[in-house]
Amino acid sequence: MAATPLPPIVSRTEWEEQRAKLLVREKELTRMKDAVSAARRRLPMVEITENYVFDTESGPLSLLDLFDGRRQLIVQHFMFGPDWDQGCDGCSMMADHIGPLSHLHAKDTSFVLVSRAPMGKLLAFRDRMGWALPWVSSGATTFNEDFHVTVDGEERHAISVFLRDGARVFHTWSTYNRGEEPFMVVFDLLDLTPYGRQETWEDSPKGWPQQPPYEWMRLHDSY
Repeated sequence: MAATPLPPIVSRTEWEEQRAKLLVREKELTRMKDAVSAARRRLPMVEITENYVFDTESGPLSLLDLFDGRRQLIVQHFMFGPDWDQGCDGCSMMADHIGPLSHLHAKDTSFVLVSRAPMGKLLAFRDRMGWALPWVSSGATTFNEDFHVTVDGEERHAISVFLRDGARVFHTWSTYNRGEEPFMVVFDLLDLTPYGRQETWEDSPKGWPQQPPYEWMRLHDSY
């Protein structure tokens, strides 16, 4: 088995010169992210008039109830179909990265996982994963279909954001597929390393380790 190639070895001075050039691009990326976030804050919104009722460990709750009195609500559309035995690996990785919600609560923002599986399965899986996140079932509603996270019976992962004004609820933003990556810090951490994510789509030097995207991903208790 051939040894994995290494990056070029240079002096500290040459490294600092190359690092300074890359830093310029990194700062450009940071400023672009700030500009995109500013544009996101200026998006229009859509009022939600459907009366969604979710099954929860506290009994039936409406979408308005999920705000728990706060002005903003972030929903992780967690892929867990009604007939599945466990949740999606990628959605689970994201949930692994959601820490204490007190930091979001301090900014008047609630967070909840929403899946179509029945509550018994959701709570059992949450216990297995060791999470303390609120999780509700949308299985008796059209919530997943209306937000395009269940399409022709197939599950999709996504994030949606809502704002309330009194008793009125508005949908402000959603993202799908790789749009969720910023909430999965492991990818950003791997992007800092010489070998990156080690996936076939990446633009890496010849000989760098590679495998198909997400093939390596597991539930955190299954590695």
